[in-house]
Amino acid sequence: MSRYTSATDADRSEMLAAIGVETIDDLFAEIPEGVRLGRALDLPAGKPEQEVYAYLRDLAARNVSAEDEISFLGAGMYDHYVPSLIDSIITRSEFLTPYTPYQPEISQGGLQVMFEYQTAISELTALPVSNASVYEGPSAVAAAGWLAHGHTGKKRFLVSGALHPHSRETLETTSAGWGTTVEEIPLADGVTDLDALKGAMDDDVAAVLIAQPNFLGAIEDLEALSPVARSTGALLIVQCDPLTLGVLRPPGDFDVDVAVGEGQTLGNRLDYGGPSFGFFAAQQAYIRRMPGRIAGETTDVDGRRGFVLTLQTREQHIRREKATHNICTAQALNALAGMIYLSWLGREGIRELGELLVARTHYARETLTALDGVTALHDQPVVREFALTLDAPVRGVIERCAAEGVNPGHPLPDNGLLVAITEQRSKADIDRLAEVLGAAVAAEREAVAAR
Repeated sequence: MSRYTSATDADRSEMLAAIGVETIDDLFAEIPEGVRLGRALDLPAGKPEQEVYAYLRDLAARNVSAEDEISFLGAGMYDHYVPSLIDSIITRSEFLTPYTPYQPEISQGGLQVMFEYQTAISELTALPVSNASVYEGPSAVAAAGWLAHGHTGKKRFLVSGALHPHSRETLETTSAGWGTTVEEIPLADGVTDLDALKGAMDDDVAAVLIAQPNFLGAIEDLEALSPVARSTGALLIVQCDPLTLGVLRPPGDFDVDVAVGEGQTLGNRLDYGGPSFGFFAAQQAYIRRMPGRIAGETTDVDGRRGFVLTLQTREQHIRREKATHNICTAQALNALAGMIYLSWLGREGIRELGELLVARTHYARETLTALDGVTALHDQPVVREFALTLDAPVRGVIERCAAEGVNPGHPLPDNGLLVAITEQRSKADIDRLAEVLGAAVAAEREAVAAR
């Protein structure tokens, strides 16, 4: 053992000398003292495998899933039913195990999946081109911002105050490296303030970013917003919920330049927030600035139908400074699940599901706002999610509801509550939420008054 240790020390010294330093500490000389830990990690002693397993089992048992409670939690991720058909297909080895299709002659199945997925997203958004997906919704928004900045050369992003917070944060983080700025357009009764947008537009705006429906569940008036957003040469980027497009007019109907969104609702489970996939569709003029890759249909030398990667704009494929994307995965397996789900639903199915969401959401909104101490945050039309204001501390209300086996939704500032409805939530579930929420609000009000 001593000889092994000595050899290791000698090897370490030789490697350090080869790179021109004397000690391992020299490798970290550029890291400021203020961000160094300055001590060993506080880790417990090692344990036998069976004890580690027992610990992790007990830790996992503390989790509560959407199958353990009645959940009205949404805010970007939703508890939709995932048919068994999806797992039966995506777990096939030809889909589950392949990597990037560098050799099209042996990757025809994977390329066809990408092509059919792109076709489905284009039809859903009414935009002519779609890529073969990206990581998830917020990174799709950031990629759309980069496209707009590169296309216009302008440096201002105007972002609706009701864009998803994660999307805004991602755009702000990436904007710091581009030299662009992100400015918020305020809301009026739950939707983007049209007059405020008009006042903020000028010749240096690269893009206007709006969510449809927005983070508060409200349906934005894209017909009124679109001409204003595009009046100075800026691009209009809309982050949309794909399942609502069965009942709402698609982005392409409003001259939207880019439509992006989170694909989790399309056949992907919650799974602790991921993985999922992001979709990205645009007008034809932006095809060479789109992120990721695009699969195309062609014919071989014998005239047979075939598929290829038509555009590959990642940094590993072309010179770094010409790349439009730096993410090395398209989440293709999750996108396949989305394509299967859309095929399973079909045109009529997605419309019927959308109508079901509208009906149940309307019932839930009317039922909950009839409770004492519960009011609607806005009066705008909604599809599958709506915001409430509680006359009690929202965190306490949520805790009381959780103790009764109901997750009432996502907390918002100023004692707001965002309630999401899926086809998994029945009328009986909504009635149960009303019973529990009403009691929780009353109890919290009494608790506050007693302090």
